[in-house]
Amino acid sequence: MKKILVTQTSMPPYEEYINEIKDIWESHWLTNMGPKHNLLEAQLKEYLSVDNISLFTNGHNALELTLQAMNLSGEVITTPFTFASTTHAIVRNHLTPVFCDIDPNDYCIDVTKIEALITDKTTAIVPVHVYGNVCNVEEIERIAKKYGLKVIYDAAHTFGVRYKDRGIGSFGDASMFSFHATKVYNTIEGGAVCYHDKELGHELYKLRDFGIKDAETVDGKGSNAKMNEFVAAMGLCNLRHVDAEIEKRKAVVECYRDNLSNIDGILLPPIQDGVQPNYAYFPIVVDEKVFGCTRNEIFDSLANNDIHARKYFYPLTNAFDCYHGRFDVYQTPIALHISKRVLTIPLYADLSLDNVVRICHIIKKCKNKI
Repeated sequence: MKKILVTQTSMPPYEEYINEIKDIWESHWLTNMGPKHNLLEAQLKEYLSVDNISLFTNGHNALELTLQAMNLSGEVITTPFTFASTTHAIVRNHLTPVFCDIDPNDYCIDVTKIEALITDKTTAIVPVHVYGNVCNVEEIERIAKKYGLKVIYDAAHTFGVRYKDRGIGSFGDASMFSFHATKVYNTIEGGAVCYHDKELGHELYKLRDFGIKDAETVDGKGSNAKMNEFVAAMGLCNLRHVDAEIEKRKAVVECYRDNLSNIDGILLPPIQDGVQPNYAYFPIVVDEKVFGCTRNEIFDSLANNDIHARKYFYPLTNAFDCYHGRFDVYQTPIALHISKRVLTIPLYADLSLDNVVRICHIIKKCKNKI
């Protein structure tokens, strides 16, 4: 039986991509904000319902260079329940991450604990929309305005998500999306930042292109983070199909819910009011005392059947070896608790419902094995 991975990349028909890249052989324009890059930028701006958007080689560069463009200093309040990129982007900008615990219901930053962490050194908040769940954007906006803080969302998991009929990328001062191969929408590798302030866009333009302002002026110390034409071509193709892909994902999620609901000791992801979801991930949280089996045992049982789930996010970023001795993981006890019990199970558009039922059957068979 074919191995089932936690995710599988969505790709357009082969012929469609080949047709999309044909004219690159005529233009010989391979990178440096070419016509496909610019067309994708325009189409994504419309699709995501945002004021402005800048494309990058990947989501990490997008986030790291956005923090740099804002010229922040001091402390940034964020969450340890995220992928390595979020914390690394902060630290690589010589900023100090201050870790806030998470809400046990949606795994996003706990807004009731943010204000207690604000000091005279705090300059920004970097919340994360986890698994496609949306942060409490209203409360974060209130706090940011009260204390004069920037808000930069890590929206890597929320491509296409809308909240109260607004594109999720329109909240905060900026929002970063990842277009990595594992995401709901991909450009193979890629990313973007959405923002309101056009001056931020000018800074981002320079930073992704060596600090070059024009042909004879280099007034910044920039990086090289430009999206190339072949990547943009994949993005143009996949954008035509992304709504259909999300609908397929929805069917998988509904099958999971039908088969795993009302099982004592298994907590399913929330359904949030006002949110049009993208069905990016399906995490379950295992209460071993009630379910009678640990997260790790379920992980192993699935692996023994060639089904590869992921302990996502584990470990917390404030527990990484590279930060050893710098942070106290016990200051975020809920995040620590969830990280030891969460398991993201396979979810992708082409996952058959028969395989979903089989995955659920294996999970249920693990019950009461302690």
